[in-house]
Amino acid sequence: MNGVDASSSSPASAFYAQAGAVTRMARWGLGASQRFWPALAVRAATRLFCTPLPPRRLQRHQWPQAGWRRVHWPFEDGSLVVYTPEAGDAQAPAVLLAHGWGGHAGQMLPLATRLAAAGMAPVLLDLPAHGRSAGSTSNLPQFGRAIGYAAARLEAERDAAPKAVVAHSLGANAAAWAAARGLPAGRLVLLAPPASPRDYTRYFAQAFALSERTRAGLQDVVEGREGVLMSQFEPRAVGPRIAQPTLVVHDRDDRVNAFADGLAFASAIAGARMHETRGLGHRRMLRDGPVLEAVARFVAAA
Repeated sequence: MNGVDASSSSPASAFYAQAGAVTRMARWGLGASQRFWPALAVRAATRLFCTPLPPRRLQRHQWPQAGWRRVHWPFEDGSLVVYTPEAGDAQAPAVLLAHGWGGHAGQMLPLATRLAAAGMAPVLLDLPAHGRSAGSTSNLPQFGRAIGYAAARLEAERDAAPKAVVAHSLGANAAAWAAARGLPAGRLVLLAPPASPRDYTRYFAQAFALSERTRAGLQDVVEGREGVLMSQFEPRAVGPRIAQPTLVVHDRDDRVNAFADGLAFASAIAGARMHETRGLGHRRMLRDGPVLEAVARFVAAA
């Protein structure tokens, strides 16, 4: 994979290529390490792979501010931050909202506003190492554990499981995995989920000109450290074990996670509904009126 033009193969890898000088320096350093110290190259690549981008300090002005109560919950070696409306109805059914990789709770604000208008209590979650939550690195298995923990804590505090969990992109992949493991939630909404986390190691390797040996080493480190294989997050692995009524929303023009990824989840989950959009891409669906309405109707049902 050395010498591959990252920008020509995948928007996910092109994301790193757009970082300019930082990416070029990382490519040079990783390239030298692969030649002279392969074990160091694997460690450095793993660290970079697990570091969310863009840096969250660049997103601070977009985080939930006035009108939202912020609470820190202890989680693993750090904490999670959750936001609830200051003027919300304490008796309203809770809906947990989770962002994707490199995102933050503020991206889910339009949907939270729509759900609140429908009589529900939105709970926004900053996943580990994102937004105001603690940590500098994270990964998909930790995302899944965080969503499961947050849903369980809401159930304990409110004496009722969340009415739904709604998650975007890698957060949706994590939510599906958590649902397959007994996530306490009445319904599940997956927005633009990726079908194969393993593909992201390949995109990452292309972006930084990593050899297959280094890419495979990176995957081994993450899987061994977390005690779960990346293949266990794929639709065919989680879909048959998801019991909740599920809505999958995916755009045909999504250049980050292919439309076929959403179809794979909808096909693997018994009774899942597929809501197809066009022209929204990967993130614009999070503020698109018809999408917000479709999600609110599905969550409010039953």
